[in-house]
Amino acid sequence: MKAVLAPIMMIGTLVFSQAALAKMYNGGADMSKITPISTLLSNAQRYTTESATIKGTVTRVCQKRGCWMQLASDKKFQTLRIKVRDGDMVFPMTAQGKTAFATGTLKVHPLTLEQTNQRRKAQNLDPVDTPQVLHLFTPVAVTIED
Repeated sequence: MKAVLAPIMMIGTLVFSQAALAKMYNGGADMSKITPISTLLSNAQRYTTESATIKGTVTRVCQKRGCWMQLASDKKFQTLRIKVRDGDMVFPMTAQGKTAFATGTLKVHPLTLEQTNQRRKAQNLDPVDTPQVLHLFTPVAVTIED
């Protein structure tokens, strides 16, 4: 009996310790409605009113207030910034490189050509001839796995 109980207890401890390592904000993301970032961006208008959970590797975090994180998409070279009001959630710099899940909605901000090229100039990119659309994901809950 002891020989059977020991492995079961070890597995239970491992499962609970993994859950404890995740950092949760507002109860954690809703894992039942995970939508790939590429799907969310290709159907942007739908997700401005419909809640979704996205998953991605954290590539950048706001260094001043921890009010945003940038997640790598499932599609190569595509990212999405998640943004909260300052102080609502504070994302740690240590989140970089970790997997994050965020539940919320998408905000779509069309930019003028001038705004687009100002942003590109600030990023040391060449100007373009067509305006871009800025997508921001506004989460209500987030989980960052450790």
